[in-house]
Amino acid sequence: MKTEQIANQLVALLKQGNFEGAQKEFFHADIVSIEPEKANLPQTKGLENILNKGAQFRESVEAWHGITVSEPAISMNHFSIGLKVDLTFKGQEPSSMDEIIVYEVADDKIIKEVFYY
Repeated sequence: MKTEQIANQLVALLKQGNFEGAQKEFFHADIVSIEPEKANLPQTKGLENILNKGAQFRESVEAWHGITVSEPAISMNHFSIGLKVDLTFKGQEPSSMDEIIVYEVADDKIIKEVFYY
């Protein structure tokens, strides 16, 4: 599968709010996920660990108010998207998360994701 196909299908799932489905479908078993250094988990390795991180994140959310996903910018074996999520964490005021995610593709799977926020 070409990078463009993976990018477009991933974006379609994310626009539906199906983050876990997108990860299971397109992430390599040995994927590396890199968050900014200021994050609690700057690096996570492996699909199962990323799925667990996502579950913990979803459990911390009281309410989802909206998700906006940009169309992908694609170059060879990389693509990037903009992601904005409006939500309320448990016990907190509503807030927004606005980030850029850069993905690397090899052998028809996403092998790395890097978050910028």
